[in-house]
Formats: sequence, structure tokens, C-alpha cells
Amino acid sequence: MEKNTELENWLRGPVPGVNRLLQPAAHAFLQSKEEASVYLKDFPIHLLWITPAGRASLGFHLQHIAGVTDRLITYSQGMELTKEQFDQFRREGEPNNKITPEQLLMNLEQSIQNALEHLKNIEEDELLDTVEIGRKKIPSTRIGVLFHAAEHSQRHIGQMLVTISVLKEGLF
Repeated sequence: MEKNTELENWLRGPVPGVNRLLQPAAHAFLQSKEEASVYLKDFPIHLLWITPAGRASLGFHLQHIAGVTDRLITYSQGMELTKEQFDQFRREGEPNNKITPEQLLMNLEQSIQNALEHLKNIEEDELLDTVEIGRKKIPSTRIGVLFHAAEHSQRHIGQMLVTISVLKEGLF
């Protein structure tokens, strides 16, 4: 069956290899990946770190989607964050004129691809396993963390769309 790319991901059928209960998370990740690419087409690089009305920059959103996805996947695996992940977290949103929107998009796409590969390796009987989040080791379920990661990416894509429209209209 050929997939209709005019439809949103959740209407295109199952993502091969992903457990049926994780299909909504896979679809949300794929939608985030596609929308980020579309929204960044021809985006002027000089606007990447502008914070309209004190809100987050487009650069932050791109870094954050990639970073938080990576961090939440780590937690869903029952692991703690590495020093590199903490360092990356601290740098999210710091203006970096050496990085392009295309490089940020590549990082986001790689993070989402890693998340999708992780989803393919989870068995249904593992979904309700308890995992710990953060330094305080707040308990959650594996499925809860994965769904949060997916919806969190979608939330920031929506914020990106608003930021991009404000920036392109010069309303800042």
C-alpha cells in the first residue's frame, strides 16, 4: 500500500516494526520531523536566535526538541543522563551563529530517528515497567515517558510555527 504523504502521519497507517500501542507516539514523532522540515524551508538564518516578545527563539525550539527527545528516550531505557546530555541541556537556546537551521534540523531528525528505532525495540509487556525521571528519580511508566516525548515534540513544533510566522512578518 502506497502512503499518501498529503495526509498527516496518523492517517497513513502503521509505522512498520513499531508495536501497535506505540503507533501514536511514532506518528507524532514523524509528524514533528516532517513539519520542522517544511517550516524551516528558506528560513532566514539571521532570525534563528531572535526571541520575539521575550519568547524562545527558533534555534532553542530546534535544539530542545532534539535534546529532550534524546533525554526522555534515555529515561525510558531506565538509564540516567550522561554528562554530555546535561551539557547539551544547559546550552539549549544559547545563540550560536556558527550553526545553521539545516544543521539544527539534521540534529532534530537524527534524534527522532533514534527515538523511532527505540520504539521498534520495545515489547508490549515492557510498556508498564516503572522508569525513573530526573535527579529526583520521579517514577513513571515507560509508555508514559514515550508518549510525553512524542507529544512534547509536537508542542514545540506548534510553538515554532508561531515564532516563525512572527519573525517572517517582522512583528518582533
